[in-house]
Amino acid sequence: MTRVRGETEGVVRAVDEAPHIAAFGEAPHPTQAAKSAAADLPARPVFTIESGRGWVGLDLPDLWAHRDLLYLLLLRDVKVRYKQTALGVAWAVLQPLLTMVVFTAIFGRLANVPSEGQPYPIFVFAGLLPWTFFNQAVTNSSNSLVGNAGLITKVYFPRLVIPVAAVGAGLVDFAIAGVILFVMALYYGVRFSLSGLMLIPLALLTTLFAIAVGMWMSALNVKYRDVRYALPFALQIWMYVTPIIYPVSFIPARWRWLIGLNPLSGIIQGFRSAIFSRPFDWFAIGLSTVMTVGVLLCALFEFRRMEREFADLI
Repeated sequence: MTRVRGETEGVVRAVDEAPHIAAFGEAPHPTQAAKSAAADLPARPVFTIESGRGWVGLDLPDLWAHRDLLYLLLLRDVKVRYKQTALGVAWAVLQPLLTMVVFTAIFGRLANVPSEGQPYPIFVFAGLLPWTFFNQAVTNSSNSLVGNAGLITKVYFPRLVIPVAAVGAGLVDFAIAGVILFVMALYYGVRFSLSGLMLIPLALLTTLFAIAVGMWMSALNVKYRDVRYALPFALQIWMYVTPIIYPVSFIPARWRWLIGLNPLSGIIQGFRSAIFSRPFDWFAIGLSTVMTVGVLLCALFEFRRMEREFADLI
């Protein structure tokens, strides 16, 4: 009698090999071995593995079951970002702050770009706050799948977790820069009101849009490695067609509809309205929300469609 541990059901079964082995070292008959192997299989399969089928493959319960993995990846990205750096998290403050100084000197002083009656430094910083987060989130998310190639090819988990964690890690820098904006508002005498509560849904909308674009770019980057070279250039152009260094009123009226097609345009206008306690342009915010949801749905569909080939292409 030889005791064999069954891997499928986790029980120990005794298998009588006497009828199958005539002498020591003699192999069992092929037919008898096949019958014995078939007898060891469970009546019903323990797991059924199926490929995703379009929209049905989104599998939100599976994403929720791996929420701990999302948290661990997010924590890892936050720790790795400033590891072995002299200034550490101070870079989260220096990057938008130094950019604000350069923009203020060039566009605020030399070019005399209007700032709608507000001090130009805080005016441009209010636009840089969501833009800097979006720029870094999309850049990090687009490279996240390629950067985790070893994990993707060895372990199963929802691949969607990786680009979402890359975007979530940028929220730490976003929060730190938000504190700097609050300090600047106090310095320039900007008074907050209840309209400042709109910063929360606007920040959520910015995060969703960053997830949508980053997720889409990460899937494309697996198949087309040109994305890593084209994306920084596209983001640089995107910044100048977004009302960060200038107000929307600075654009001629006949061309403002083009600015409205940029989802970040309505978001940044909303940020400034919430900070400076001005009336909100609800049409622009609503248009940005609709376009963000549309881009997010398209990105989810394309990501799930291309996900089947990640392990082979990466």
